[in-house]
Amino acid sequence: MTYNAMRQNAGHSLEQRLQYLEDRIEIQDLMVRYGLGQDLHEDGDNDVLEQWDSVFAPEARVDYSVAGGAQLKDIPFRDLVEVMRAPDGSMSGLLKWQHFQGFSTVDIDGDRAVARTQHLHTHKGDTDGQGWNLIQTGFFVDRLERRAEGWRIAHRTLEIIWMDTFATV
Repeated sequence: MTYNAMRQNAGHSLEQRLQYLEDRIEIQDLMVRYGLGQDLHEDGDNDVLEQWDSVFAPEARVDYSVAGGAQLKDIPFRDLVEVMRAPDGSMSGLLKWQHFQGFSTVDIDGDRAVARTQHLHTHKGDTDGQGWNLIQTGFFVDRLERRAEGWRIAHRTLEIIWMDTFATV
């Protein structure tokens, strides 16, 4: 249920409304920690999972196939790190990056939720002395579950609105 729907239904107590807001804040923090997992580890240490283990459920799967083909369709989230960060991975030509996650729309139903979060991802690369930038915009669509350790993403789908690469000046 969305917060507006909850407010309009007089049957929800103040405690239920506060729980919804607490859940929303925790889910928003998950979205930020996902980006931090990417951004705090651009120096090659590859410890993305320091943050991602507190974002994804252990068995979580991701579908990033829109960005890289069938090998990224419904894979364990831990495999995504290798696909991106391996020496020949999708991020191997990148020098710097930053991942901005926007606010999420969240529908909560008990211990399950669905969130849709805007993103803007920026990347700086270099190929044979030619600098370039890549920008990707889109959404993450997440199915979340409340666990003993808090909210976790059980499944994530990447949707790309647009992506563009351009030379640096």
